[in-house]
Amino acid sequence: MNERQVDLAHTVALGSIDDVDHHEVQELLDTEDPALRAEFMREIRQTREALAALATVTATEPPASLRTQLLAAIAAEQPPVAS
Repeated sequence: MNERQVDLAHTVALGSIDDVDHHEVQELLDTEDPALRAEFMREIRQTREALAALATVTATEPPASLRTQLLAAIAAEQPPVAS
C-alpha cells in the first residue's frame, strides 16, 4: 500500500471519512487485487485495535461532581414544566 492508502485506512478506522475519501475507499474495496484489499482491511483492523487499546489504557474515572453538573446544565436548558 502507498502512503495515501494507509492514510485512508486510518481515516476509515477513525470514522472520519468524507465524501471525497469515500470514493477512494470504495475503489480500494472494489479493486481486482485481493492482496491490496486484504492489506487495506488489515490496516483498518489494526488501527481500530490500537485505538481501542489506547482508549483502555488512558481511560480515567470522571470526577464525582460531573454527573450533577451535567444534569444541572441540562435542566437549565429545559423550559419549566407547567403544572
